[in-house]
Amino acid sequence: MAKTKIIIGSRGSELALWQSNFIKKELEKLNKNVFIEIKIIKTKGDKILDVALSKIGDKSLFTKELEVELLNKKIDVAVHSLKDLQTKLPDGLIIGAVPKRHSVEDVIIARKKGTTLSNLRENAVIATGSLRRRSQILHFRPDIKIEELRGNVPSRIQKFLASDWDGIILAKAGVERLKLNKFISSVISSDQIVPAVGQGALCVEVLEENKIVRDIVFPLHDENTFTAVIAERGLLRKLEGGCQVPIGALAEVKPNGLYLNAYVGTIDGSLTFRSSSRGSKTDPEKLGIISAENLLKAGARSVLDEIYKTGRIK
Repeated sequence: MAKTKIIIGSRGSELALWQSNFIKKELEKLNKNVFIEIKIIKTKGDKILDVALSKIGDKSLFTKELEVELLNKKIDVAVHSLKDLQTKLPDGLIIGAVPKRHSVEDVIIARKKGTTLSNLRENAVIATGSLRRRSQILHFRPDIKIEELRGNVPSRIQKFLASDWDGIILAKAGVERLKLNKFISSVISSDQIVPAVGQGALCVEVLEENKIVRDIVFPLHDENTFTAVIAERGLLRKLEGGCQVPIGALAEVKPNGLYLNAYVGTIDGSLTFRSSSRGSKTDPEKLGIISAENLLKAGARSVLDEIYKTGRIK
């Protein structure tokens, strides 16, 4: 039988390539009749490295160019970190599979093992490119000074090692996938810093009309992970959030239902809103929408309106 050739589109960072190679190996394990190539595609987010993500303000910063290649049938599959994927996909594209989620938490990388947000020195300097992290750190520790940090995972760690900062915050999943665990000082609980929507999960995006590829990638799909991230993405879509807004959400499937914890805050962390909701596993998007509406009613609307109106962090 002739092998089916599949081209995976991937960003060129070490983490993106790890993710695409992971999907490639899993597909090859499941189907001996596929031949898979990886094509590296540069996205806008890869090209603009000297500007804060929040100031660029594009919801498809790390995905658009891959999606254009997918729509033009230059690639068959696009592999993304799910947290990079905008909540409304271009017409003709669908999520073909969401594999089982990795760790969702953030981690501190500091000079000493055991360093936590609680035991950092007074007026410590922490670097992060995430407004979500900035808001929650400053809510917990208003004395901490925040520095802007961009780049891929290894370069962020190198920037930290060459700096006089006290620490940086990264996603645990990315650090572990690149086997850089030795740099982790401590894991931040998802109660203390609510993760980004989709954090720790991967997305395999495909053409809706390409039934052959859809059938090939679907065995990678994990329904519990998908259910959780659909709830989180429902909340984000209702809040109209992106990289430029301090929003966090984490859903978990449990035997007695679907649980969703969510966070919205001002950039300086002075005003925050949290929501904890339970809903049906059969309608995860509804839970996300209801949670978002609860946050907006509680006062998050004024916070989000102010952020959208003023634009960015100074």
